[in-house]
Order: sequence, then C-alpha cells, then structure tokens
Amino acid sequence: MKADIGLIGLAVMGENLALNIESRGFTVAVYNRTTEKVTNFMNGRGKGKKIIPVYSLEELISGLTRPRKVMLMVKAGKPVDDLIEMIIPLLDEGDIIIEGGNSHFPDTIRRTKYVESKGLLYIGTGVSGGEEGALLGPSLMPGGSKEAWPHVKDIFHAIAARASDGAPCVTWIGDNGAGHFVKMAHNGIEYGDMQLICEAWHLMLNTGSFTYDEMADIFDEWNRGELDSYLIEITGEILRFKDTDGEPIVTKILDSAGQKGTGKWTVVSALDHGVPLSLIGESVFARFISSMKKERVKASPLFRSPAKAPVIDRKQYIEDIRKALYASKIVSYAQGFNLLRNAAGEYGWDLNYGEIAMIWRGGCIIRSAFLNKIYEAFKRDPQLSNLIVDSYFASIIAENSESWRRVIAGAVRDGVPVPAMSAALSWFDSYRSAWLPASLLQAQRDYFGAHTYQRTDRPEEESFHTNWTGRGGDTASSTYNA
Repeated sequence: MKADIGLIGLAVMGENLALNIESRGFTVAVYNRTTEKVTNFMNGRGKGKKIIPVYSLEELISGLTRPRKVMLMVKAGKPVDDLIEMIIPLLDEGDIIIEGGNSHFPDTIRRTKYVESKGLLYIGTGVSGGEEGALLGPSLMPGGSKEAWPHVKDIFHAIAARASDGAPCVTWIGDNGAGHFVKMAHNGIEYGDMQLICEAWHLMLNTGSFTYDEMADIFDEWNRGELDSYLIEITGEILRFKDTDGEPIVTKILDSAGQKGTGKWTVVSALDHGVPLSLIGESVFARFISSMKKERVKASPLFRSPAKAPVIDRKQYIEDIRKALYASKIVSYAQGFNLLRNAAGEYGWDLNYGEIAMIWRGGCIIRSAFLNKIYEAFKRDPQLSNLIVDSYFASIIAENSESWRRVIAGAVRDGVPVPAMSAALSWFDSYRSAWLPASLLQAQRDYFGAHTYQRTDRPEEESFHTNWTGRGGDTASSTYNA
C-alpha cells in the first residue's frame, strides 16, 4: 500500500499533523532522522492507524502515490535547506515538497525558485494553532507553486480547522513566500493581541480593587461580546487557575517573556516596507524589557511610584478598559493588514484580505468573532485602504474614543505602562490628522543636510532647498525613502 503523503519530522507538530491527516481518511508515511522516534510513535499514538513507518528517505519517497507529496516539519533554517537537498535527487518532475515550519518568508521565496528550477513544485505553508491545532485542525496558509495546489487541496481542506459556519480555515494565499509572510503577520498581530490583554489585566490589577476570580469573571463576560476570542477565553481560565496552595498560579510565574522571532520579523519587515507597525513593535519591545528582570528589580526602589487614584465606579472603569482594548485591537489589525497590502504590492502577490480574515476564524491563536467584521469590511470594499476608515470600525473607534483616552491618561497618571494601547492611540491620532509637524522635520533635514522639501503652494513633484544660514550653497542632497 502506498501513502497519500509523506511527513518528515516527528516532533510535537509533525506527530500531531500525522495523526490529523490519518484521522481524515488519508494514509500517511512518517520518517524521522532519529529513527527511534518512528518506532516509539508507532508503538504509541500511531499504533493501529493507517500510518506507514519508514526508516530511510529512499523508502519514504518510493512509498508515495504520484505526484509525490512530502511534508517537512523540521526546525526552520538550515535543517530545511539540508533536507531539501537530500530529497530532490529522489523525486521526479512534478513532485511536491511542502514545508510547514515557521520559516522566514524570504527563505520560502528562495526555496520556491530553487525547487522549481529542478522541475519540482514547492509549497511553504503557515500552520497556526499549536499542538492542539495540529491535531484537531489548524489554520493553514499555503503559498508557493500554484500548480501544486490542486494536488494537495483535498488534504489541506480535510485537516484544517472549521469556522463556526463550517468553512475550512485554509485558502491558497499566493506565490512563493506569500503563505509564510501571512503567517508571520498573523504572529505579529498575535503579539499585539496578547500584549493588549496583558495591559488590560495590569490596569485591573494595579487598582487593588479586584480579586483574581473577579478579573476572571470580567474576561469571561468580555468573551461573550465583541471581544469573543480564544485569547480572551484562555485569559479568564488562567486567572482562575489555582496552584496547590489555593493561590492563582499566574502570581508565581516569572514576569519575563520569551519569543521565537516571528514578531521581530514582522516589525523588521514593516521597517523595510515603510509601514508604521507601532503597536506590534511595542508588543515586541515589551517582551524585550520584560526579559530585563534583574535590571528592573534594581531600578524599582530608586523611583517612587505615583499615588494610585481610587476607582470610584468599578463598572465604568471596567467598561472603559474594555472599550480601550477593543479600539486598540482594531488598530493592531489595521496595521497588520496594511503590512500585508504593502508586501503584496512589493512582491506581486494577489492577496485576498477578506479570505485571510476568514481562515483565521478557527484553529489559530488569534481566532475570534472580530475577524468576521474584517471579512465584511473587505467584502464591502476589496480595495479598502485602511480598516479604520470602514464604516463599522470607524463608528466603533468613535464610540470608544473617550474611554480609550481616559484609560491611557489614567495609566500615565498612575505610572502603569501601557505601551501597546498608547502606541495604538498615537497611531490613530496621527492617522486622523490632516496636518502633522513633519513640515518642521523636513526643514530641519534641509537645514543640516540639504535634503530638500516640497512646498504646499507648488506642484508636489518639485523639490526645494533653502540656504538657511546664508553660508551654504544651492546644491541639494539626493533624496530617497527608506
């Protein structure tokens, strides 16, 4: 019997994906460089299933139906490149290599071109949802060689998560690195969502007015409204979870956050494309500063904290935080989709932003009811320049603006850091401003570097330089945009 697909790499994600694929009626062959893992898997979770254990790459490839489909679930970076080199000689024209790790999209662009030059097809797919998603149904974001999609579509549709309306959380994203770019942006937005929720919790905690069970109840209530999402749901469960001594276990977790790099990649990409991804950037920086635990502990006694203002109306205070969180969340997604739009123009990808929102509704970490609103916005206007100018989102921000400002002003007054919420509001105030003080900035640049400027009373394509001191000349510097 030949397998429908081969899977290389039996770490957590690979093992669970293999079980997922088999549970949907497909036969899967599995291989791992450390062959003991194959034996252990087949004696454990894979026992009695339509899973074929193999102990060499040659055995794996020869045991697949044509066109052969080989999925790599190994560590991103050099291990992927090394494995591609090892299996290319074993494949025939039209066979398909699928890579489902957290690869950086430029690597996927490069690999797609290289694999296609060998007469083969390549798919780089984002897989979101962690261990549980891999087993029960992830959100999948495939891109690469479009000719490969018809050959893998049935498998991808079968194993993907289902949204509340039954739609599979997968669609073909676009050429070469598009799938991994969208997954990267997804992870950047995930950083933003998580930081905003942490800031909302910090604001509640700082008052000393709420028990952990009360805060858990608040998140549970929020999860029944506009903020309905996986991350809000698990936050309530985390705050309610007690250690063996009856105390909330979150109070015993070190406040030093880690990361795997996809948030940083998102911010670097935003800088490369000139997209103001300020909220997500602050979310990454918040993790950086959290890791400076020893320095923070030393600095803390040197500076007196502001006196806390008492919470007079607890219900209004919580409602203000909810509205500030929702408004900031809108900005996070607006920035993320702006990055997608700019990258699509740069790399020639034909991205469907509404469909991207739809496939994030299930399986992935940022799954939420909110994504339906994004889909509806792009359905109303596929060329929407920014989410916040959509009628729905504009009305929500207008409605929540007063609470948003009140929360941030109170946080500043009380010395509570809310970097993501503050960045969101600053971005919004900048975006809605018909005039910004960049005119002075341009004058400064021209003063010290003859970088030129444009005038409001002259055609936009004309550039000007002023001899500000009377000592300079008329020669202007060349200009460029980063």
